[in-house]
Amino acid sequence: MACRAARRLHALLGRRGIFLLILGVGKTCWGISFLVDPPPAQGLGLLTQLCGLRHWAWLWIVCGLITGASAFLRVGRDWAGFLAALIPPAVWATAYASAVIDGTYSRGAYVAVWYLTSHVGVIMWAAAVPEYSVPPASRPARKGKAP
Repeated sequence: MACRAARRLHALLGRRGIFLLILGVGKTCWGISFLVDPPPAQGLGLLTQLCGLRHWAWLWIVCGLITGASAFLRVGRDWAGFLAALIPPAVWATAYASAVIDGTYSRGAYVAVWYLTSHVGVIMWAAAVPEYSVPPASRPARKGKAP
């Protein structure tokens, strides 16, 4: 029963949809963690000058919900999910890079690069991957009689 449900969900969502659903759940959970047990704001001074981390948690939650909901849209209409998925890590990378520039958090450079590569870069790559791409055949088909 569980395998059948998983196959139906895979057929419904496709590769891009599954990726968006995973990202959406992850971003939503990350935002909820900021509400439940906020971490220290070290390196996020650019953000905390505007409002507290509890408020920024809602950026992660709302973008996560948009990303997850976009998983159920057709390819080509799922662009809002990829855009929403890009916003929180880009904002966090900007905040950490700003902390490095103003000298308040030297480790922020590594965190900014991590957000830019493992989040922003991967999301941009996944947005460019077509839903159905078939790898080239390893060898040409043989010509001959069919059995």
